[in-house]
Amino acid sequence: MNRPATALIAEDETLLAQTLQRELQALWPQLQVVATAGDGLSAVQLALQHRPDVLFFDIRMPGQSGLEAAAELADAWPETQPGTGAPQFPLLVFVTAYDQYAIQAFDAQAVDYVLKPVRSDRLAQTVARLQKALQQRQAAVTDMDPVLSQLRALLSATTEAAPAHPPLHMLQASVGNQLRMVPVSEVLRLEAADKYVRVFTQDGSEVLLRTPLKELMLRLDAQVFWQIHRGSVVRAAAIESVSRDESGKLTLHLKGHAERLGVSRLYAHLFKAM
Repeated sequence: MNRPATALIAEDETLLAQTLQRELQALWPQLQVVATAGDGLSAVQLALQHRPDVLFFDIRMPGQSGLEAAAELADAWPETQPGTGAPQFPLLVFVTAYDQYAIQAFDAQAVDYVLKPVRSDRLAQTVARLQKALQQRQAAVTDMDPVLSQLRALLSATTEAAPAHPPLHMLQASVGNQLRMVPVSEVLRLEAADKYVRVFTQDGSEVLLRTPLKELMLRLDAQVFWQIHRGSVVRAAAIESVSRDESGKLTLHLKGHAERLGVSRLYAHLFKAM
């Protein structure tokens, strides 16, 4: 590269972050670690601010996992077009404690990873792969589609690894001092909101659930309810149309409703026929 490569380390254990940075300095002296983060949200914000070439994301971090943070960052990353000067999406390396299932998932998607505790010989292999990949990037703009496919597959693998739960047919929502029973068949869409999930029904009413959206999705039929954003799920049969603006972003229009819902880059493949 014409300039020194840059990296961001996201690791909630300070000692491990320092060890990784020290090992990288020894193996790759030209690499500049521009920032470190202790949680997923900060990692996304710092990555958008510094636009590093490489991301080292810990899988388990407070608030957001490394996978979730990478998915959010991929959606927020500026569109890369030849001649625009926009930076390409960073190369991803996930940092994880030994977990055979996670390692198999990373290997299947050709995503590099570093095991805790950090071993110099294994990290040297990662550094060599990163240096080669960065050299190849100088020749052409890299399409983000493979990155998005990798992240979708890894998020799906994480979900599939979760314990099986019976399908939901009824939602139990607290409304004041009462418990309201909401049939899943009447749910139009769901939206994550802080520690709650807003549930919108087809008759226009709304209730709040304390169950995280990620847990709800494990018990909802993925053919019936489509995730269109990390925090947004809609009933597929309720989608009337999908429009695309000049920048390529998709917006959903629901039947009989005024809502216009944005589709994240990660889930735009659902409407690839457009």
